[in-house]
Amino acid sequence: MLGLYAIYAAVSVWLHPGFIYPFDPTRFEMAGYETVIVDGDARQLTLSVSEGRPGEPAVLFFMGNTGSLDRFPTSTTQHQAAGRMVVALQYPGGGGVSGAPSEGGLKALALDAHDWLAGKTDRPIYLHGYSLGTGLAVHVAARRGVSGVLLDAPFARMCDVMARQSALPACFLPAVQRWDSLRDLNGITAPVQIQHGDADSLIPASDGQRLAQAMEGAGIEVIFHLVPGGTHNNIFRTDGYWDRVAAFLAP
Repeated sequence: MLGLYAIYAAVSVWLHPGFIYPFDPTRFEMAGYETVIVDGDARQLTLSVSEGRPGEPAVLFFMGNTGSLDRFPTSTTQHQAAGRMVVALQYPGGGGVSGAPSEGGLKALALDAHDWLAGKTDRPIYLHGYSLGTGLAVHVAARRGVSGVLLDAPFARMCDVMARQSALPACFLPAVQRWDSLRDLNGITAPVQIQHGDADSLIPASDGQRLAQAMEGAGIEVIFHLVPGGTHNNIFRTDGYWDRVAAFLAP
């Protein structure tokens, strides 16, 4: 039995990136966005940009793990309707972008995206992450000065989510991409708002609460909203969600 469990663990580690990044490779096309490609020395940055109205803040959006922005129209159209500038990072391997995703690669691109945006505008910059994208938002907020951070359905450590689903000690296995947001809190000075559905069965609300408590312990200003009836996929469409976003982004 131990031998079979060891084989199961080894195969799971080998295959686990496919479960973290089940990206849709279909090329992204959605009205109101311009595709911006920035060729760096080490990597290529692909962004989808909606300019917004003067005087409104900029939102740097990090999507979930379907990997194509057109799977998240509700999460961005309300920002656009409010006149906010929206810049969304396109992930390698999804949305028609070439390459293969990894934790280190995506985090490096997220920092590049912030730096590109900061060099293009003097608007206040807010980070908005959903699910997988919350790990990117936390990573950037810990390393760059921003005006605020919106986190929807966040994990505390993705490897804990993997452990619950696989019955393996994923956080302690070699070569696992851990996505440990708890270790990425030092340096965050911006206020944070977390919204998490009480009916989320993929990343339970207890994960978001755990992250919020860790942030409070680190001295970060954080507001946690438990969203009644919110699931992992419908949180953007729940009552009061966008009112809370607007209140957080208000000057």
